[in-house]
Amino acid sequence: MKVDLFDFELPPERIALRPVRPRDAARMLVVRAQGPFEDRGVSDLPDLLEPGDVLVFNDTRVIPAQLEGRRAGGEAKIGATLHKRIDLRRWQAFVRNARRVKLGDQLVFGGGVTAIAEARQADGSLTLMFEGEEPVEVLLDRAGTMPLPPYIAGKRAVDEQDLADYQTMFAKEDGAVAAPTASLHFTDALVDAIDARGIGRETLTLHVGAGTFLPVKADDTDDHAMHSEFGRISAATAARLNAARNGGGRIIAVGTTALRLLESAAQPDGTIAPFEGDTDIFITPGYRFRGIDGLMTNFHLPKSTLVMLVSALMGRERMMAAYDHAIASEYRFYSYGDSSLLLP
Repeated sequence: MKVDLFDFELPPERIALRPVRPRDAARMLVVRAQGPFEDRGVSDLPDLLEPGDVLVFNDTRVIPAQLEGRRAGGEAKIGATLHKRIDLRRWQAFVRNARRVKLGDQLVFGGGVTAIAEARQADGSLTLMFEGEEPVEVLLDRAGTMPLPPYIAGKRAVDEQDLADYQTMFAKEDGAVAAPTASLHFTDALVDAIDARGIGRETLTLHVGAGTFLPVKADDTDDHAMHSEFGRISAATAARLNAARNGGGRIIAVGTTALRLLESAAQPDGTIAPFEGDTDIFITPGYRFRGIDGLMTNFHLPKSTLVMLVSALMGRERMMAAYDHAIASEYRFYSYGDSSLLLP
């Protein structure tokens, strides 16, 4: 499909630079297969689902993966955004001013943290090997900052408040360089209301990579190479999800990251299998969903793979109409913005 089919005009003032407080005070647009759009709030979520439904959250934790430094022996500044772990000491990173970096160069970051540029990847990223004996996570805590999306970081500086704001209440497994933002809306009070309603909760892990922010540069979706990310669904979680669905419950993914992993693990009959490994699933209109029955997600960038995903779930014309409604109704967009509940 032509990528231009997923374009739309977004006024800059609709991009949220801070989340609302409390988190569950965000607005939520309910989109069903037919009928009018419903302007609701995230706090209404328990009333919009049924007992026996299950919400599936991504428990990945965002690490301070944005690094600023220079090439050893030179003055040229470089920036590195880690996006995928290779092993205990190596990460793939998108590097600003990468043309100034030669393989074998030592890169010097803050706090005495150094890394060697070892290889160039097909996607343009570099493999960085961090020097020393300390765990890389310790080095990042010393030298890194939260990797806010460029549409936020380009408008204001990252600050201490982002350390809390850009982390979900479910965050447990270190490894993401972008937050699973649909889960940012949840609070203890909302979770208590979900539990009281008899709605189930499960978690999986998908370490979101910086590739999620990369624009689709191809003119046609067939020519776009999707980034891969590491994910895990335990056997016990898969068994509980299958039991819930067999009992008539719906599986509602909280965020496109949870959805992509569930669909990667789904068998042809819709059964969720245990999963551990990389996924580069790219969901566009025409895809047949097997693992999920609904999606809670924020509003996404024009011509992004995520707009293509929600269009696959609800239909392109339906989603473009929903986005038109959201813009006209002054919903807040992107990572710190409002939410939507998509029920096909």
